[in-house]
Amino acid sequence: MSRESPLESLPILQLTATTVVALLTGFFIGQKFSNRKDADAMPTQKAQAEETDSDSDLDEAPVGKVDVKKYGDNFKMVLVVRTDLGMTKGKVAAQCGHATLACYKSAMKSNPEVLRIWERTGQAKVALKCDSEDKMLDLQAIALSLNLTAQSICDAGRTQIAAGSRTVLGIGPGPVELVDQVTGHLKLL
Repeated sequence: MSRESPLESLPILQLTATTVVALLTGFFIGQKFSNRKDADAMPTQKAQAEETDSDSDLDEAPVGKVDVKKYGDNFKMVLVVRTDLGMTKGKVAAQCGHATLACYKSAMKSNPEVLRIWERTGQAKVALKCDSEDKMLDLQAIALSLNLTAQSICDAGRTQIAAGSRTVLGIGPGPVELVDQVTGHLKLL
C-alpha cells in the first residue's frame, strides 16, 4: 500500500482551491454588475412609472367640490357615447373603460370624498347617447360648472375612428341629482 506524500496531492489541492476562488470571484463580480445594471435601469423604470401615472391626458378638473352632505348617498357616473361615429360595440366598451378610468383618476384628485361614497354605494354607471361632439362639449361645460368631474376621451386613431375624435364623455361620479341636471334628457345607449 503506497502512501501519497503531501507533494503528490498538491495539484488536486491547487485545482480545488483555484476552482473555489474562481467561483466565488465570478459570483461576487456577477452580483456587482447585476446590481449596477439594476441601478442603471431604475431611473428608466421610475420614469416609465411616472409617465404611466401622469395625468397629462386628463381634461380640466372641476374648480370646486361637491358638498356631499347635501345629497345623501345616491351617486352615479354617466358615460355619454357619441352615436354619430358608428363605433362597434367592442370599441364603445373600450372607450367607456377609458372614460371610467379618467373620471376615477380625476375625482381622486379633485373630490375624493365623492369617489369614496360612489365606491361604497355600488359604483353605479349608466351609458347614454348623444349625436355630436358639440353636444358632448356642451355637456362637459355644464358638468364642470356644477363641480362634477367631466372627462372626454379622444381616440388614438389606431382602429376605426379618426385620431383625436371625442368618443365618450364620462361625467361623475357625483350625486344623481346633479348628474341628472346635465344628462337627464339623454336616452339610454
